[in-house]
Amino acid sequence: MRPPAQYGEDITTAQDAEDAAQTLGPMMICTRLAGRAIIRVVGRCNDAQENENLDLSECQLMQVPDAVYHLMRHTDLKTCDLSGNVITKIPPKFTVNFNHITDLNLSHNQMSKLPDEIVDLGELQRLDISYNSYIALPSSIFKIPKLEQLNASNNHILEIEVEKIEGAPSLQILDVSHNPLTPTCHNKLSNVTKIRMVISPRQKEEWDDEEYDDDQV
Repeated sequence: MRPPAQYGEDITTAQDAEDAAQTLGPMMICTRLAGRAIIRVVGRCNDAQENENLDLSECQLMQVPDAVYHLMRHTDLKTCDLSGNVITKIPPKFTVNFNHITDLNLSHNQMSKLPDEIVDLGELQRLDISYNSYIALPSSIFKIPKLEQLNASNNHILEIEVEKIEGAPSLQILDVSHNPLTPTCHNKLSNVTKIRMVISPRQKEEWDDEEYDDDQV
């Protein structure tokens, strides 16, 4: 017959094993998920080597992995889709490695700024930064030489400088719908004629009605 201490040791060991299993289970699941994400990224990079269109959308990315730049080093990309991730910023080296792309989709991420080097995307014609966290449009965007279409809808933008919009060398369409633009900014953008502006109808505030009523008196 074993002494009570031995039973206590067995019970402790069993509990430790159970706790370890509960901890390792989620870790193994996370590892498997991470492994699948890596496989997906590598597979899409391989596809891009053939069609010159890099689609890394919905890949759980927090940033563009360095491995992507390595895999794409001999490929002259035309388009890049990074939508539907959790990316917070684009590093300057992105523009160095992918400076021939004509389309860049950064929508549905968590970005609030762009590097000044974005102007080095000399062939970029279409840029989508919708559904992000911008409170202002980066001024560097309006210096991209061939940019024709910019989608900045569904952000948190309050003010946009009309002078920068009109000074953009090639811009033809700017979508800033579903942003909380100030009334003054909304009015200024509504009067822009040089390019096609896409803006949401301005919602009347309570003081608008009050001001109207005062005028009627």
